[in-house]
Amino acid sequence: MLKFIAVLLLVAGAFAAGYYAGQQPVGTLQATVSDLTHRLAISEETISDARQSLKNLSQNALATTAEIERDLRRRKALMEAKSRVVQAKAHVLDRNYSDGAKELTEAASTLEAAAKGTKSDASTQAMLDVARSLRDTRIEVAMGKMVPLKKFDDLQRRIDQSLDK
Repeated sequence: MLKFIAVLLLVAGAFAAGYYAGQQPVGTLQATVSDLTHRLAISEETISDARQSLKNLSQNALATTAEIERDLRRRKALMEAKSRVVQAKAHVLDRNYSDGAKELTEAASTLEAAAKGTKSDASTQAMLDVARSLRDTRIEVAMGKMVPLKKFDDLQRRIDQSLDK
């Protein structure tokens, strides 16, 4: 008997809930659906804005990384060239002109390779000017002319100036 009363109460409760939901006006349901649709549209706009912001951020990060990489390559080439100029200076002091000329050629090639494929700006132009000076000095060294040490010091100073930029 207790089971019968429990089932009867459940059926009556379900009937009452259905009756109450049926008495609500249709406009309330439509307003609720309309409100949810409006909120969904706002959410889609927010998601679209977030995607655009994320895309801009990733593009900026890639550009910054590429710029840092270019600067690192440029600095590495300048350090390599400076090392070779110092080595060439040592060879010239030892009167080993052929090895000095080879070192100057390598230094100029290193700077030209680093400048190749980069945008032309003041630092790239300075590197190419130093490379030209290195090639001119190499010609003098290869011919066996006595090159003043001041010229090597000047080349080192110009490379140091390019490193500071």
